[in-house]
Amino acid sequence: MYMRKTITLLLAIFAVSQTSAQFIKEKSLDVSIGYGISVPYDDVDVEGSGFYLQGEYVLTLAKWLDLRPYAGLILAKTKNDNNLPNYRSDANAFLIGGKLRFTAPIPWVAPYLESGIGASIGSFETFTVFTNITKSGFVFHIPVSVGLKLGPKQNFDFAFTYYFHPSVEQIAGGIALGVSFPLHKN
Repeated sequence: MYMRKTITLLLAIFAVSQTSAQFIKEKSLDVSIGYGISVPYDDVDVEGSGFYLQGEYVLTLAKWLDLRPYAGLILAKTKNDNNLPNYRSDANAFLIGGKLRFTAPIPWVAPYLESGIGASIGSFETFTVFTNITKSGFVFHIPVSVGLKLGPKQNFDFAFTYYFHPSVEQIAGGIALGVSFPLHKN
């Protein structure tokens, strides 16, 4: 059920991104790279860490609103201390989906909030005193980001991006720096 809805949403986002309607003001590519993390929903002291990468095809609808189909990669593995049990929060997945970004139209430093829906394809392991889940394949997620667009053209970005995975009771994400490349029509 989730897979059918997610695929339908992704196809709709792709169809919208291919249209040249007047409501799209600008198009650009955003690339972000940073420190990847993975933590369980449970309140335990365990964290996976690693690498985070994401690319977005940005469709600017208004100065304060963007539609953002995205693809990314999260590689986060738990490094255990000898004092703790073998609790784990690992995420190794390809991320795909779509988000809406709401930006405060402030020069130089513009805060933003974004959310949407997506899917992760990969492997997840969440093992705590309360949870024992190992899953591979297709997993539904909800992306949520808070960040700042920086610079006179606001083409730099600093963000905290999280992907909530309800079926594996885990949050994966990254602390990332990004840059935007405008696409010009020929």
